[in-house]
Amino acid sequence: MKTKSQDTQANPICSICIANYNGATVLADCLDSVMSQKDAPSFEIIVHDDASTDDSVKLLRTHYPQVIIVESKNNVGFFISNNRMVERARGDFILLLNNDAALHEDAIASLYDHAMIQRPQGILTPPQYDWRTGKLVDRGCFLDPFYNPIPNLSADRNDVAMVIGACLWLPRELWHKIGGFPEWMVSIAEDMYLCCVARLFGYPVQVTRSSGYRHWQGMNFSGRQTECSLLVSTYKRRILSERNKTITMLIASPASLLSVVFPSHIILLGIEGAVTSLFTKNRKLFTEVYLQLPFLILNVRRKILFFRRRIQKNRVVGCSFFLSKFRLVPRKLILLLQFGLPEVN
Repeated sequence: MKTKSQDTQANPICSICIANYNGATVLADCLDSVMSQKDAPSFEIIVHDDASTDDSVKLLRTHYPQVIIVESKNNVGFFISNNRMVERARGDFILLLNNDAALHEDAIASLYDHAMIQRPQGILTPPQYDWRTGKLVDRGCFLDPFYNPIPNLSADRNDVAMVIGACLWLPRELWHKIGGFPEWMVSIAEDMYLCCVARLFGYPVQVTRSSGYRHWQGMNFSGRQTECSLLVSTYKRRILSERNKTITMLIASPASLLSVVFPSHIILLGIEGAVTSLFTKNRKLFTEVYLQLPFLILNVRRKILFFRRRIQKNRVVGCSFFLSKFRLVPRKLILLLQFGLPEVN
């Protein structure tokens, strides 16, 4: 790994961290949106290039000399990429920004203003809008009992269970208190993990009332809603999503809830896998995703137990507070009725 430093701010207030892998087609829009910020506090931009095979690094060196480039010789994944950038960061605040996201011109100013009145200073995001349609996607999310995100669309509610990691702001001190991303989880649901742990530690997870960002949802892992209102995903995304949501449930859930929810979760996933595979005539979906999940969890059980002990030991909120941002809503059933069975490639 090598770092090319192009610092323009001696003492940045915010470090904007952009993980990139083969994102040359979207990276310019992302960076241009950052460069166009109005009334923003001082910031530095760090891009971790995860051994891209496209022209990403050439684009950065040619058109964005002010960007600090962290080049990886090997493809290490999203979690390690972000951990490396935050280790390099100097700002009091961190903004994790996807390369397929673009900020509204007042986004950083809005985040900073909100952070200055937030007590204690926790996790923030602006409202998320779909890149193609401009439609509001969410103002953060609540969670159902099985840790499936439920989009919040109400401007009157800004305290949520989690925010999407495509644009996630938090104090650097809080990042280090949480311990960053568990690198053994590789990718997906990093935002859920970070927000759940922050809430257990007594920090708010909130959405600004103003500004926003546009996002190509799921571009990095090919998970998206098509223009025909179909859900499209990949085997890799499905298994990482189900695995890491389950890991977060095992680490963050109160013991009294976990004893009931976890067995129900595994049973329902088995039913979901059997029904989905049957109706889509896709046996591979069952064998490579749902059948593999229990074994994948068992393979990392010691790490799960270690993280659970550390986090539960340091939590400062009660069960009722943590669960206050959960909703008794069958999120997957709603998606099934709305979009039909997902297409997996």
